[in-house]
Amino acid sequence: MTNQPAHTGDDAEVIPGPWLPAVPDPVPPAAEPPGTDVVLRPDTRPVTSTPTPMTSLPAGAELEPYRLSGAPRPHALAVVSRTWIVVTGVRTVATHPRTRTGTKLVARNVWYPVAGAAVAYRRWQDTHGSSRYERQMRRAEIAGDQESLREWETRDVAEKARRHARVMDWVRSPVDLIRAVGVGLGGFTGLLLVLGVVLAAGHHNLGYVLAPITAVISLVTFVCWFLAVYGAALLLAATGGVAGWLWHLGRSRSQLPAWVSAAPPDNGDGGRDAVPDERAITNALRNLNLPALNKKFREGWTPRWIDAPVYDGKGWHARLLLPEGVPVEMIVDAKPVLAHNLLRLPVEVWPTEPRDAPGVLDLLVLDQGSLTKPVPPWPLLTAGTADYFKGVPVGIDPRGKVVIGRLFQANWGAAGTMGSGKSTLIITTLLGAMLDPLVDIDVYCMAINADYDPLRPRLRTLFVSDDPDDIPTVLDALKQLMSDLSERGRKLQAAGEPKLTRRLAETDPSMRPRVVVIDECQELFISPDGDEAAELVEKIVHKARKYGVTLIFATPVPSADSLPRKVAKVLSNRACFAIGDHQGNDAILGTGKHKAGITATTLKPMTTDADGTIDLGDLGTAMTCGFTPADGLLRCFYVRRGDGVDDVTPVVERAMANLPPGTPTAALETAAPAEPDTRDLLDDLDEALGTEVLPIAEIPPLLRKLAPAWRPYRKLTGAELVKLLAAEGIKVPSTGNRYPLDPITVRKEIGRRSTADLDE
Repeated sequence: MTNQPAHTGDDAEVIPGPWLPAVPDPVPPAAEPPGTDVVLRPDTRPVTSTPTPMTSLPAGAELEPYRLSGAPRPHALAVVSRTWIVVTGVRTVATHPRTRTGTKLVARNVWYPVAGAAVAYRRWQDTHGSSRYERQMRRAEIAGDQESLREWETRDVAEKARRHARVMDWVRSPVDLIRAVGVGLGGFTGLLLVLGVVLAAGHHNLGYVLAPITAVISLVTFVCWFLAVYGAALLLAATGGVAGWLWHLGRSRSQLPAWVSAAPPDNGDGGRDAVPDERAITNALRNLNLPALNKKFREGWTPRWIDAPVYDGKGWHARLLLPEGVPVEMIVDAKPVLAHNLLRLPVEVWPTEPRDAPGVLDLLVLDQGSLTKPVPPWPLLTAGTADYFKGVPVGIDPRGKVVIGRLFQANWGAAGTMGSGKSTLIITTLLGAMLDPLVDIDVYCMAINADYDPLRPRLRTLFVSDDPDDIPTVLDALKQLMSDLSERGRKLQAAGEPKLTRRLAETDPSMRPRVVVIDECQELFISPDGDEAAELVEKIVHKARKYGVTLIFATPVPSADSLPRKVAKVLSNRACFAIGDHQGNDAILGTGKHKAGITATTLKPMTTDADGTIDLGDLGTAMTCGFTPADGLLRCFYVRRGDGVDDVTPVVERAMANLPPGTPTAALETAAPAEPDTRDLLDDLDEALGTEVLPIAEIPPLLRKLAPAWRPYRKLTGAELVKLLAAEGIKVPSTGNRYPLDPITVRKEIGRRSTADLDE
């Protein structure tokens, strides 16, 4: 049934409805000449409410109001409109990003089992065929290795002969198989009959003769019933297991074709997006301009994502498998371009290679500007205490998690250009250590600066000097520390403890944990005593791990001379701030770290413009090893001091308030009475020495401890002390080249001098 207008006739009017939209009135067309028939032809003019005039009409012709009015048929319009809506809807749904993503997801998961089956077939082919020999022959032929080629040809011929023999065995085996099955069944049946006869004889019942055969028949019947009932479920489970195995095999051992990859191909916009999703990372790699990688892309390579990009903390983390011929080192060298392609600074992009996954690119892309935002306040700034055995908070990682720097069983090394933040890390660490009342801290700074002056009240030793003649003071302190370690070892052995514990440190003051800082350590190691100092430090680090002694070294120029290899290799915690070259980076962090992506060469130190404007750069940011489970960035906490702000002194005052009475500190030494103008060496030895015979090298530190302000003792060495004693009439024997000094000899000489005065 067709739709009709409201009325017909000369004033027929088409009323708009749901099937016909309203349209404006057109200009009336010109009338047909008189005496001509009306020609009904298609008219594309708009629908009018006024009928078209006509002068004649053929006999029997029936008027159609819609044609007379110039309007198209209503049902035709409805069909066209509905078709257009359906087509548009289908096209919209088909081209929607979610549809494309879902389609690719389904296609990938369908592709994986197919690819897995291909991988399984290739494995079977390699195991049961000669394809692997053919591959080796092609490689040997390409390499021109005729000897290997002949060897692989021999193996190939032997394998084909064995395979032919197996095929012939299968051809000849049916008759042998039937014969073997018949013999086996006959023997088994006979065995069952014998067993039945035995049972019948034992029970005196002939019914037992066929009982074993009946039992076997029942078992076979049950198995057939079980397979018939549950066979479909078992077959379905087995099929599902095989499909799952093939899916896993295809996902882990095959490359996806480009048309089903999760990352769409480059559409010309370069993929530059602030969000480093799969597409952005793929396009960033595509535009690194690396010939080997470009070749793989032309061959249709697409990344296989071990871990798709996931946002965690303050950045995006992803892991993908690189193709053959493209090592991670190649991506690391192109890090500035990679960061540019990802709309990041080089310091915000960290490509590395995991130790447990060779060939995998582990990519961390931080949020834009995340490393320029202020670091949170130090957790112990206003309250709280620390524990040497648990560590102290020193900074945050790129994801904003607090990093605890362990002190017990650890030794530190920090390097970086001046103004990069080495002192920030060390001072924050010392502030945390001094909040543990058990810790003794010794600082030896071989440069004149006031970095450690605010810490003086809590320090046991603060030695600041840039005089090369004062280097023996630091060396003697290390020798004394070495002797102290031997004593600690004997006490641990007596206590039955494998390593220092807090309980033991609380009960014995001589077992208190110690932190020894040697700042500007290059002055020590490049001095004439540098080799001796390096060997001594290596021994101390090996022994001090369980004895509660932590050494911290800092230098602006890490190298084989300023930080000897034998020292750097025994450091557990290493931090490299902004540095100019990869040699210095590897000197502190370890050989090969720069190539592995663990590099601080992209960090910028603090600078000052000509107009006095200060650019902080990456002040306080370091690339570290040993501070976190995985090597990476550390943003150090900063305790402010200067420009009218002093957050250091309140922390030191809290540490002093928790200090046990009688603890030796640099403040107490500073407040000691003034030293006299002259001192008597023998009297000082009498007071400093006990009752044991000591090597001459261990005595100068005792004299410095007795009179720290007496300058001759600050430079005194063991060899010089031997000469001074000889001038006093005491000859020190060179037993074992140790020159042992007996306190009784010193006291006898003091008594002789007193007696000589009385005689006079």
